[in-house]
Amino acid sequence: MPLPFTLIGLCWDRVVLLPFTLIGLCWDCVVSLPFTLMGLCWDCVVSLPFTLIGLCWDCVVSLPFTLMGLCCVATIHTDRTVLRLCDSNKVCCYAHPDAPLIEDYRAGDQICSECGLVVGDRVIDVGSEWRTFSNEKAGTDPSRVGGPENPLLNGSDLSTMIGPGRGDASFDGFGVSKYQNRRTMSSSDRALINAFREINSMADRINLPKTIVDRANNLFKQVHDGKNLKGRSNDAIASACLYIACRQEGVPRTFKEICAVSKISKKEIGRCFKLILKALETSVDLITTGDFMSRFCSNLGLPNMVQRAATHIARKAVELDIVPGRSPISVAAAAIYMASQASEDKRSQKEIGDIAGVADVTIRQSYKLMYPHAEKLFPTDFKFATPIDQLPQM
Repeated sequence: MPLPFTLIGLCWDRVVLLPFTLIGLCWDCVVSLPFTLMGLCWDCVVSLPFTLIGLCWDCVVSLPFTLMGLCCVATIHTDRTVLRLCDSNKVCCYAHPDAPLIEDYRAGDQICSECGLVVGDRVIDVGSEWRTFSNEKAGTDPSRVGGPENPLLNGSDLSTMIGPGRGDASFDGFGVSKYQNRRTMSSSDRALINAFREINSMADRINLPKTIVDRANNLFKQVHDGKNLKGRSNDAIASACLYIACRQEGVPRTFKEICAVSKISKKEIGRCFKLILKALETSVDLITTGDFMSRFCSNLGLPNMVQRAATHIARKAVELDIVPGRSPISVAAAAIYMASQASEDKRSQKEIGDIAGVADVTIRQSYKLMYPHAEKLFPTDFKFATPIDQLPQM
């Protein structure tokens, strides 16, 4: 033969000199008779590049591979690992392809949870290469790269930004550094960042969790990309998105509460609210009296007994259609007033109105409708400190 080569781990010289068994056949049989090697005759194997379990002969010669079951692409043998690439280049164990993998961050290994086989080694840790402790805040920033990519932006957060520097050389007389940063960021991303900052500021003022902030940011991103509210103020859209996010997360806030932490009028937020729902083809759950009851009673410092009674009163008033056309907030405020007046922890209309964001007159109007049916509204196990007939009459 012209070239010695490695065939399945044996050099050609040894193949010529010594009879050996190749997949169950002796060398004499191999030389003398054409035979089937994985479905192909020996002549085809020698004379032409061929497909051996999905690979050409050149690949068979050049790459280590596994015969009898797995192709070279599917199995790669090294001194430490047996790696199988499943669908979509997913790394998994060849014996347990559906088993979850355990990552050993110390050794950089990926281990099968079923059999303990190391299916990947020297895995790159994509986490930060430093640790920042609380007592090191005054020190230098150990990070050498920027923050992670923000999926809500259009990629300008990955561009090079000019740092402020130190001392008098930070900026020239014309503020070149600031100008360059403004130029590298698109106007679209600048508007998104300003809106996200406004949403986060409003959420901090009324103690909203990060989940609501993230949902509001996503809503604003959808509205901004769709360009459905052209001509509307971004602050108004951001306020409406925060209001919708609160409703969708099951912790609704009133329009007045959103207005109190923003610079937008209630009417403008309401308009943007309707336009956003129409543009995004989404909906929000209807507000009920129970959505506000626990928060209002907690802010008023009322015990659980009064809160349960107020919740029962408001629910029965709606079921019996005693307060038709009244908003859930005014009904909840009137129910709290009635329950507190019947208990030892009494609260005035003004105190409740300040917390609920409704006027005293609104509470009185709802209370007038509920008072004649007070006996039907109170729960049976409520302990009256003030009898029903001695409750205030409007």
